[in-house]
Amino acid sequence: MNAAQVMEDQVDAEMHKLENMDEDDLESMRRRRIAQMKKGQDQKREWLTLGHGKYEEVPEEKEFFNIGKKSKNVVCHFYRDGVFRCKIVDKHLELLAPKHVEAKFVKINAEKCPFLTERLRIKFIPTIMIVKDEKTVDYIVGFEDLGNCDDFSTEMMEWRIARSDVIKYSGDLMTPPTAATKDKITILGKKEKIIRSSARADDSSDDDDW
Repeated sequence: MNAAQVMEDQVDAEMHKLENMDEDDLESMRRRRIAQMKKGQDQKREWLTLGHGKYEEVPEEKEFFNIGKKSKNVVCHFYRDGVFRCKIVDKHLELLAPKHVEAKFVKINAEKCPFLTERLRIKFIPTIMIVKDEKTVDYIVGFEDLGNCDDFSTEMMEWRIARSDVIKYSGDLMTPPTAATKDKITILGKKEKIIRSSARADDSSDDDDW
């Protein structure tokens, strides 16, 4: 209640300030806002020039380090051909890349880049590595942080990446979003449980120990 009262007082104070602005104050605010918008547009153009807004494959190991030097925020997916869960990650990152141009979204074939994979301690596939200011700040290993299921939503992926402070997120970073699709089966017969358990065991092989 105290926190709510503080927030309410702050809003009231801001409204009072706005209501009592003269023309010079409003013009000054307008100029600052225009300057901020121009700066934001310039920054966006720079990001797009660096290839932000697209989800692309890094062709060779040395190119990865060049990307880190040019882009402040990097989201890198380490994958292997034939791993089903890597395709799921691809689907979500392809949607997020154009939405969040403030970060560079890339992927690397772990088998073709063994030196980089070992150096960065990539032991499970898929792994998403988060880089900020040329430093590795986070790893998303498998789907455990994404609801531990294959049908998690793109917003869930967005939320998890945003917790590493490399993309902007409009929701609550303390609470994960509700998955777009959930397991609708709540009561299972014994035979159905056995079938589902077997299927999950088969799926778990996609989280490969490198």
